[in-house]
Amino acid sequence: MSTSKSARAISLETLIKVLQDKSYSNISLNNSLNHSDLSQADQNLATKIVYGTIQYRLFLEYQLKGLVRIKLTEKYLKPLLLMSIYQIVFLDKVPNRAVLDEANKLAKQFGKHHSSGYRVVNGILRSFIRRGVILPDAKDEIKYLSVKESMPEWLVNYFANHWGMDRTKKLLESINQPAKNSVRISALCDRDQVFNQLKTEGYEPEWSNLSVNDIILGHGGVSQSDLFKRGKLTIQDEAASLVIESFDFDSKEEHILDACSAPGGKTVQMAERVVVGDVTALDIHEKKLHLVKENAKRMNVANKVKIKACDARKVQDVFKPGEFTKILVDAPCSGLGLLRRKPEIRYTKTERDLQNLQKIQLAILESVSPLLKEDGELVYSTCSISVEEDEAVVEKFLKLHPDFELKPFKLSKLESKTGMLKIMPDQDNNDGFFIAKFKMRG
Repeated sequence: MSTSKSARAISLETLIKVLQDKSYSNISLNNSLNHSDLSQADQNLATKIVYGTIQYRLFLEYQLKGLVRIKLTEKYLKPLLLMSIYQIVFLDKVPNRAVLDEANKLAKQFGKHHSSGYRVVNGILRSFIRRGVILPDAKDEIKYLSVKESMPEWLVNYFANHWGMDRTKKLLESINQPAKNSVRISALCDRDQVFNQLKTEGYEPEWSNLSVNDIILGHGGVSQSDLFKRGKLTIQDEAASLVIESFDFDSKEEHILDACSAPGGKTVQMAERVVVGDVTALDIHEKKLHLVKENAKRMNVANKVKIKACDARKVQDVFKPGEFTKILVDAPCSGLGLLRRKPEIRYTKTERDLQNLQKIQLAILESVSPLLKEDGELVYSTCSISVEEDEAVVEKFLKLHPDFELKPFKLSKLESKTGMLKIMPDQDNNDGFFIAKFKMRG
């Protein structure tokens, strides 16, 4: 049933759930938008406000310094102030008076009976407009960048320690750019034909710089297209699609294991390349496997995909040694390569998480590696850029398994002579990703 809530009302409703109730931004926002009657323009505005406010939360909270003189007891007040300051600072086409007017209306709408919240909101926002943006002293480079780019200090330090301050500035600036609208064309389709249809339908497509099978669209909404519904393409970041390109496919019979498969994007991508054989998709959560089934059905490869609920650390209880010609471990990770696309990650992860995740990643590799056929290929990937989850995992795995070695690989537009490839977020504004390819020593 549709409602008549405004774009900003839906934004505030979503931000209360995310910032106060710790809900997932994408799920909360999608649910609200799906049950609204907003135009596409208003849906875009709501999306921009929600993700922009989350992304710049640290910066926006810093702007409240010296302006808030009472305790903000009603749960809508702080999210409303943050989203209003976001609009004032970052949305140039929205006049300040319009932001103030909408904020006052929302304060009255969301406030308790006889609440004076709208006066508080109005006063703070007017004070902010008079004072303007503030930042820490630039001499303290870490704190200054933390607030300016809205990134926790531990992460700014982490980037600086591993890539230097100059690269860190570029990384942080890149991460705060909008994510691309990237789609991957099914290997079962004619690429040029799909590209031309996207052009005809006004999606303003451009070929990816990373992969011959990926296209960057000028705007969203492709999930409503006939091309998407008929499985001609799927929504997938360019960097993520490179993982499957690292395998060598031919016409021989393949039995492939996707050890951590949900929601199934890479499962489907492998199934498209299988001429004879199948892909077995595992996930520890049985309810998530229905997403894999749905994806496989839509992409016309359901006949090549098997699913099984299983903890990837216990696969030896289920499968025989040497059962699979290819194994993919797209491991659970911190998601630090997805900070542009999932802005709340920056506020929920800690440095300790990197070590804890490394233990899980190594346990999965340890468990699945005996299932690989003698001349098979094992690919390990993460959507993280942390050394602990990437290069350090590879180093420790090889130390534990001297019977394995890294195998160089060629992609459609890139090459790894070492057997490892790290895509950083400041490389053409892609998601950050890591790929390592192993084979057994001959």
